[in-house]
Amino acid sequence: MMPIDMRLLNEIFPGLEKLRIEGIPDWSEFNNPWEILQKTQGGLLHQLSERIGEDGVYIHESALVADCVSIEGPSFVGPESVIRHGAYLRKGSWICEGAIVGHSSEIKNSILLPGSKAPHFNYVGDSILGINVNLGAGAKLSNVRNDRNIVLVTMSDGERIETSTNKLGSLIGDGSQIGCNVVANPGTIVSPNSMISPNETISGWYEN
Repeated sequence: MMPIDMRLLNEIFPGLEKLRIEGIPDWSEFNNPWEILQKTQGGLLHQLSERIGEDGVYIHESALVADCVSIEGPSFVGPESVIRHGAYLRKGSWICEGAIVGHSSEIKNSILLPGSKAPHFNYVGDSILGINVNLGAGAKLSNVRNDRNIVLVTMSDGERIETSTNKLGSLIGDGSQIGCNVVANPGTIVSPNSMISPNETISGWYEN
């Protein structure tokens, strides 16, 4: 039987099993998909530092990086990805093949899986965008509760799990389309191929 952590990872990001490309983070050390974002051995920052150095920035030769972009190390910009004018990649940004970070979008300690897009005025904090996810203009993935307490995540059956971190944004499942000006509260999980209308605020486990 597949371990529960791999079942959950593949439930949210089913396309990962089929990917045969380099430049994808490794979840094998973790019991839950979001744990890769924490500052632990084998976590996102550790994997980036092992690849490119603690303050390194890797930009693939086929990536397009516009003027007036700010990138903090360690960060990874994969092949055929596009970083547009005025984007801000903070420490721990892992931008996979064909992903887009657009004008005035800020990425912090997050993974954009292949083909995902944060193209216009987006904030993506401590989050994972699945394969071919699109964030509408102004969509924000909040990563800190107002009370600064530990973030909880809700499973599809309603079970609530304490994550042990007070910084966790959203896990947006493969193929999901997020409308303009949507706000996702900390710990939100969006199931694959969901469609979220503009101007909504979402929490917990979301599917439609």
